[in-house]
Amino acid sequence: MVSRVRTVSFQGIEAVPVDVQAMLAPGKIGMHIVGLPDKAVAESRERVQAALHASGLALPAKKITLNLAPADLPKEGSHFDLPIALALMAALGAIPADALDDYVVLGELSLDGTIAPVAGVLPAAIGANALGKGLICPAESGPEAAWAGADIDILAPRSLIALANHFRGSQVLSRPEPALHQPAIGLPDLSDIKGQETAKRALEVAAAGGHNLLMVGPPGSGKSMLAERLPSILPPLPPAELLEVSMVHSIAGKLAGGKLSDRRPFRAPHHSASMAAMVGGGFKARPGEMSLAHHGVLFLDEFPEFTPQVLDSLRQPLETGQCVIARANHRISYPARIQLVAAMNPCRCGMAGEPGHVCARGPRCAGDYQARISGPLMDRIDIRIDVPAVSAADLIRPTVAETSATVAERVARARDLQRHRYGELGVTGVTANAQCPTALVETVAAIDSAGRALLSEAAERMAFSARAYHRILKVARTLADLDGKPAVGRIHLAEAISYRVMAERTSMAA
Repeated sequence: MVSRVRTVSFQGIEAVPVDVQAMLAPGKIGMHIVGLPDKAVAESRERVQAALHASGLALPAKKITLNLAPADLPKEGSHFDLPIALALMAALGAIPADALDDYVVLGELSLDGTIAPVAGVLPAAIGANALGKGLICPAESGPEAAWAGADIDILAPRSLIALANHFRGSQVLSRPEPALHQPAIGLPDLSDIKGQETAKRALEVAAAGGHNLLMVGPPGSGKSMLAERLPSILPPLPPAELLEVSMVHSIAGKLAGGKLSDRRPFRAPHHSASMAAMVGGGFKARPGEMSLAHHGVLFLDEFPEFTPQVLDSLRQPLETGQCVIARANHRISYPARIQLVAAMNPCRCGMAGEPGHVCARGPRCAGDYQARISGPLMDRIDIRIDVPAVSAADLIRPTVAETSATVAERVARARDLQRHRYGELGVTGVTANAQCPTALVETVAAIDSAGRALLSEAAERMAFSARAYHRILKVARTLADLDGKPAVGRIHLAEAISYRVMAERTSMAA
């Protein structure tokens, strides 16, 4: 007799169905797992045997064959423990074989028979729901699985014994409830920053439209402080984006206690990060920092200190919103629709252009340092601002600055306008001006003759690329949304061009 249990294998954030088939037959005593298992799956043999023994179930002195079908699909991860154990229990008659027909199963077993949490429960639950099946998962992952839908049947046992008792009818497992992290409190506030009004304005514009931002200034001018306060003015994730972000974090094993959060991700990798750490990869092709920042912010401090290969690997995901990891034996895609925020010094010594400072190497110091950032990458940054050093007068002056809550209200109003606009146009997956398709830019950001003349003159003088032209229009549209204006005016274009002119100077130096 062959017993079957349905589980999943993960290809990116997609859950691919896998059948675990167990057969007990006469022959040489032992347990064999076939179907391209990796080391973690092969070691499940020992964990399953110990867990079954701890649960009071002994395996017979027979040849046990476990097949993971389809056989040509590589199987990775410890979440195959529980489906293997249940397939054996069904083959032994410890649980009714037909009781598992309507479930997708995943979970890791401890030696004492308890079920440990695993990564990828949310994508597995969504995949099970699409197949019209329920889900059996660890108790700690139950709140995460419950987000897949209110109608999906979810069992979240703490041990093999609890699950067996449920199928026997001697114990009832209640359905877990979706769990959310409590709203973040004590986030750094914009009111902590003294001076830097231009930088605060640029940060607000970037938050309102989801635009990429580069801040250039000497050490101690407040670039990192400004970036750290960006999450405090960003709107929370809407339900659809919350689910997308949580699926990526579930695959990466980043959902503590199965709780989801509507706070946008903020990732700040060290400048020593490798290309695989940034865009994803490794032995199991895990999501990288760009995918973990999906629908959030990727902050790169000390921008030129990243290796040129890592920086240039950002170019394609910034355009497509996806990180495609192509290897000889597999091709995996992770979503990566991010807002890039970067900070850098103007030169290696950090003080180029500051009053009273003379660099020993002269202009070449700044030129060589900024040349580490390629022109094509710089072309993808919408807003570039200079962040000068804060004067002692700004620090001493007892001024009252705007709080993050006040700025966040304006950003939320602008985002609502954008969401409503693109919803009326029937554009799916676009909620901010920075994501606007190129074909719609001139429709969404229509300008009058005066604005067209201004943009034409600036494009001719600064030799804007086609990408730069459209990104200026997107930033101008965001500025108009912040002002609550239905049309893009000349003043909005002038401000958007001023941000781009600064970027063109750095691009020309590169």
